[in-house]
Amino acid sequence: MNKLAILLFFFFCPDKLICKDLHFYGAENSKFQYTGRIDFSNPALPRFYAPGVYIKAAFGGSRCEVLLNDEELYGKNHNYISVVIDDRPAKRIKLSSRKNVILAADSLEDKPHTILICKSTESGIGYLEFAGIRCASLLTLPETPVRRMEFIGNSITCGMGSDLSIPCNSAEWYDQHNAYMSYGPLTARMLNAGWQLTAVSGIGLIHSCCDLRITMPQVFDKINLRDNQLPWDFKNYQPDVLTICLGQNDGKQDSLVFCAAYAGFVQKLRSVYPRTSIICLTSPMADQALRSMMENYLRAIVRSLNTGGDKNVYSFFFSKRYNQGCSDHPSLAEHTDIASELAACVKRIKNW
Repeated sequence: MNKLAILLFFFFCPDKLICKDLHFYGAENSKFQYTGRIDFSNPALPRFYAPGVYIKAAFGGSRCEVLLNDEELYGKNHNYISVVIDDRPAKRIKLSSRKNVILAADSLEDKPHTILICKSTESGIGYLEFAGIRCASLLTLPETPVRRMEFIGNSITCGMGSDLSIPCNSAEWYDQHNAYMSYGPLTARMLNAGWQLTAVSGIGLIHSCCDLRITMPQVFDKINLRDNQLPWDFKNYQPDVLTICLGQNDGKQDSLVFCAAYAGFVQKLRSVYPRTSIICLTSPMADQALRSMMENYLRAIVRSLNTGGDKNVYSFFFSKRYNQGCSDHPSLAEHTDIASELAACVKRIKNW
């Protein structure tokens, strides 16, 4: 155990009676599997901003504790995480302080287990730093899924307003975030694939809402998308399938301007993802007028790109409007329906 690991252990574990059978395994341990846009400039405290970033590990014993730092943005914001033990239902947990020790599992059968830790809130709520876990033993995980997916989008893709276990308008605006149960990760899990969410609430293709001064083509190459900071190396993650769900925040736009910008963005993506299947989506929460406009625009965009030689670009239109969550966003149940529609589309395209 290196010096930093020892210091972290003693800082987070003052009660030696509770922790005497547990060992601290720092974030730099090679047995952890990381997926998502993560800043590893400090390997002992990898930092991540985006919703849906997740860490997996296998451990032995009956108990597991997770050590996480929360940015506490503005001195008050606290991220949510989702924790999955083995194949049990995910537990969504709100962090409560700058440094957190989360009892993720207790009184389990004394045998090998798996844990997945997912950031379920987005970059606008602040970053997380993963310090490590405490358990009886850290084991080797099986290989990560061969299939990989990425989902580019806005608040819908973030899972904003979806989790009604906390009623709308009864707490902070992000208390209904649940990125782990949003349509992207759900679609990926339906297809036995890994996932990455490249999403910011309010963002658009050429016009963003809510005083946001960025658009997706400006920031899609960053680790911290919302602040347009920290370059991302696309070699770290090459998806088999990428979906684009933009347009809700753009609203009604001139067809020539919007279509040219959208096609240009797809070409930017193609320059970093030469073999990825790209699927252009309508917004699941769009009203009939926006949905009809997007369908017409996406048909023209995909036709133009296909005619120009890129045959690996597709469009998909959702069958109805999903808006039963907070602020007209899809609810958790609707995210499952969205994922079912999208998974069927991917199966047809990729023969998965």
